[in-house]
Amino acid sequence: MRNRHRLLHICFVFYQLIIFSSPAKSDDSIIERFRAYLQIDTSQPNPDYTNASKFILAQAEALSLESQTLEFAKNKPLILLKWPGSNPQLPSILLNSHTDVVPSEPSKWSHHPFGAHLDSQGNIFARGSQDMKCVGMQYLEAIRRLKASGFQPVRSVYLSFVPDEEIGGHDGAEKFADSHVFNSLNVGIVLDEGLASTTEDYRAFYAERCPWWLVIKARGAPGHGAKLYDNSAMENLFKSIESVRRFRASQFDLVKAGLKAEGEVVSVNMAFLKAGTPSPNGFVMNLQPSEAEAGFDIRVPPTTDAESLERRIVEEWAPASRNMTFEFKQRASLHDKFGRPILTATDSSNPWWNLLEEAVRKANGKLGKPEIFPASTDARYFRERGLPAIGFSPMANTPILLHDHNEFLNQAEYLKGIDIYESIIKAYASYVQHSKDEASRDEL
Repeated sequence: MRNRHRLLHICFVFYQLIIFSSPAKSDDSIIERFRAYLQIDTSQPNPDYTNASKFILAQAEALSLESQTLEFAKNKPLILLKWPGSNPQLPSILLNSHTDVVPSEPSKWSHHPFGAHLDSQGNIFARGSQDMKCVGMQYLEAIRRLKASGFQPVRSVYLSFVPDEEIGGHDGAEKFADSHVFNSLNVGIVLDEGLASTTEDYRAFYAERCPWWLVIKARGAPGHGAKLYDNSAMENLFKSIESVRRFRASQFDLVKAGLKAEGEVVSVNMAFLKAGTPSPNGFVMNLQPSEAEAGFDIRVPPTTDAESLERRIVEEWAPASRNMTFEFKQRASLHDKFGRPILTATDSSNPWWNLLEEAVRKANGKLGKPEIFPASTDARYFRERGLPAIGFSPMANTPILLHDHNEFLNQAEYLKGIDIYESIIKAYASYVQHSKDEASRDEL
C-alpha cells in the first residue's frame, strides 16, 4: 500500500512543475499544491522525510527563498527557509511547522488518508490536513501572495519545517532551539500550530499544558488467588487509581460546568495497567502478584501550583506507607530558563499579540479568548528559552479532527487561512517599533 502511494507521489512531481509556476492567486493551483503535500506519507514511525523535503525545497526555489537543510539527527532533515528583511538588525519572525503526522488506519477512513481526496463539498480528506501541513503550506502561500504584490519585509522571516513533533520533537524543534543556528537567527516571535475552531472565532494559544508522565508501582506479599488479606500489591494500586480517578473527576467537572477551559485544568488519564504472572495461556489465575503498576498521562497548565500537585502524588497517589513508589518518565518544567511561568503575555505588554489580533481583524476574522493548549506542541521549546510563541491554526467552523479518522479541512477554510496569514506576516514583518534594544524578550 505504501509503495502504491510512493508511486502516486512520483506522478505528482511532474504536475507540481506546472502548479509551482501558476499565478499566485489561482485557487485551483493553491489547492493542488496543498493536496500534493498531503499525499506525501510522513506518518510515524517511518515518515517519508526525503520526498517531503524535496517538495518544500521546490516550493522555496519557486518563491526565491533562501534555504538550507539541517540534520540534528541522522535522516531527520529540518528545512529552514529565509525571506530576508531590509533591516536584519531587528529580531526576526519564525514560522514553525512540523512535517510528520500521526499514523492512521486506512480501513477506518472513508477515503485513503494519503489520497487527499477532494469531495463535492470541498472537503479535503487527508492525514495532516489539520495537523499541521495546512499551516506550513499557508505560510508559503501567504508569502507567495506578498511577493507577488511587491511587499518587502523589514524584519527577516524564517520558516522552519521540523521533523518528529508527533513523537516529542526531541530530534527536531528541541535540538533546533538549542542550536547555534537558531541563536544566529535572532528570533523575536514564533508562530506555531493551534487547533481548529467549531465556531466562527479563531483560536489562539499563549501557553500549553506540560506533560508529566507518571508511573506508580505497588508492592505487596504474593498470595493464593482465593485468599483475602490486606495490603496486596493490587489492592494498594487500586486505592491509588481510585484517588486519581476522584481528582480527575473534580477537574473534569470544572470543564463540564463551564468554569474553566480544558487547557486550564490538570488532566489525568491512565495509559496502562501492568500486573499478573504470565503463563503460556495468558496469566496465572490463582496467584495474587507481588507487584503491580500503572502509568498516567498528566497534563499540567503552567498556572498550576506544582508543589501542591507533587504533594498529592506523594501523600495520596503513591504513599510510601502502602509500599508505593513512583517515577516520572517525563516531567516538563512549568517555568522557562529564567524561572518565569512558561507562557506568552496576551495584554498590552506584548505587541506581537496586539498585532495578531489586528491582523486577523483586517482579514475579516476574529480571535476568541486566548487559551492554553490542552496538549503539547513544539512551541514549548521556544517558550522555554523565554521567547514569545503563539499557537495559531486558522481553521474556523471546522470540527476538531487531528489524530482522528477522516481528518479533513474544507478548501474554502484553507484559502481563508491564507488570507489570515498574509495579513499576519505583513503586519509582523513591517513592525519596527519594538527593537532588540528595547529588551523585548525580557519584557515579554
